[in-house]
Amino acid sequence: MPGMPPRDFTAVDRKVRMQIESRGLPVRPPEERVRDFDEAIIRLDEDWAVHEASRCLHCADPAPCQKACPAGNDISYAMWLIENGQFLEAASLYRQTSSLPEVCGRICPQEKLCEGACVRGRKNSPPVPTGALEAFCTHYERRQKGVHIPVGKFTGKKVAIIGAGPAGIACAEQLVRSGHWVTLFDARPAPGGLLIYGIPNFKLPKKVVFDIWDDLLRAGVTFVGNTYIGPRITVDKLFEGGYDAVFLGLGTTLDASPDLPGENLPGVYKATDFLIRANVDMDLLPHEMLARLEVREKVVVIGGGDTASDCLRTALRLNAREVTCLYRRSEAEMPGGYKDRKMAVEEGAQIHFLTQPVRFIPGADGRLAQVECVRTELGEPDENGRRNFSIVEGSDFIIDADTAVLAIGYKPDLIIGTTTPGIETHADGLLKADQHTGATKRKGVFTGGDVVTGPHLVVTAMVAGRKAAMAIDRYLGW
Repeated sequence: MPGMPPRDFTAVDRKVRMQIESRGLPVRPPEERVRDFDEAIIRLDEDWAVHEASRCLHCADPAPCQKACPAGNDISYAMWLIENGQFLEAASLYRQTSSLPEVCGRICPQEKLCEGACVRGRKNSPPVPTGALEAFCTHYERRQKGVHIPVGKFTGKKVAIIGAGPAGIACAEQLVRSGHWVTLFDARPAPGGLLIYGIPNFKLPKKVVFDIWDDLLRAGVTFVGNTYIGPRITVDKLFEGGYDAVFLGLGTTLDASPDLPGENLPGVYKATDFLIRANVDMDLLPHEMLARLEVREKVVVIGGGDTASDCLRTALRLNAREVTCLYRRSEAEMPGGYKDRKMAVEEGAQIHFLTQPVRFIPGADGRLAQVECVRTELGEPDENGRRNFSIVEGSDFIIDADTAVLAIGYKPDLIIGTTTPGIETHADGLLKADQHTGATKRKGVFTGGDVVTGPHLVVTAMVAGRKAAMAIDRYLGW
């Protein structure tokens, strides 16, 4: 790319670089950030970014961090560009492999991906904060010159994308570059999927997502909200209406249920309902959620993933006096990222491990008043390496709680699989597709993201959307 420093790391003195200490990440104090929903991590300034990027050892090509990135971002070269003050070039480099770098830089579990693979970590040194630097340079780019999606010559082909989340957005961004007419349909009023209707502002400000959407609008992408595809408007009708291909980026939008006595009591919320009604502006709320939450003093959150951490931190910002996470395994088995969990604890949440709720108990007013729990103990690992658990007999105990949030996972909506001839599904409702192209057995229908893999990462859904867009482009004959 023109104007970039040479990609030559032979002169890098890794021993000297190992001595450069990290400044860490600038984070707002817990007692301050818990009072609002503003972003918890302060964006790096230029000097801080250059310093942190200069700690990169520039390992063999491809570097371990690049191998660990689902998008295959050339992180080592991006660090070199940032170190040399070439922030715009670094942002451009990220956009070659990612449709959502400003999002992934904020919310990817970097400790399990790029930063977790950083060689510095093996030498008891803090890894290079690659996520924060990705967010820095793309934010810098937007402030300095804006983001422009180049649009290809119009092909005359029309593509319908169902689901305006990470997979759908990435698919749309790639297709419009190829010159196709793209329409995004979503059941909710605004585009973004879980980026708007799931992830709180303190992790991902809504403006970041709407800026990305504005880029797509300027590129000619059309959005049709409040439109639930399946019951009346089917995939078949989209083809009949002139669309040449369809991408299904539906995600896994339905909350899993623990099937416990009392789970329908007032005061017991599903995670999606809880997060949307607490974090989304009223004018963006779905009509069935047009009321704010009633959160009282003692909140329990059930689950151990990122959603559970989001609910814990949200409850604290809603002025709950006691906020407790109940998780049936140990911390080592928790699927959620450590960074968010650590922030939740810093902000005042407690975590009770080896604890399994078994019943929600109402008070005299009919609302939730208590949660009956049992202790658990860990056993041998299952075929995936995750340790099983069993209930300790006679270990029942009661926790006082007037609000409970069920954050135990998600499952797919079955409507597309049942209303679209030729679509194959697994027993759990996830869609079957070619893992490289996203092609389904139905001609012209492609898919990708959580609706294929089950609940996973934003970055993997984004990558699936980009792969499907390439396959759709080939299918359309261009």
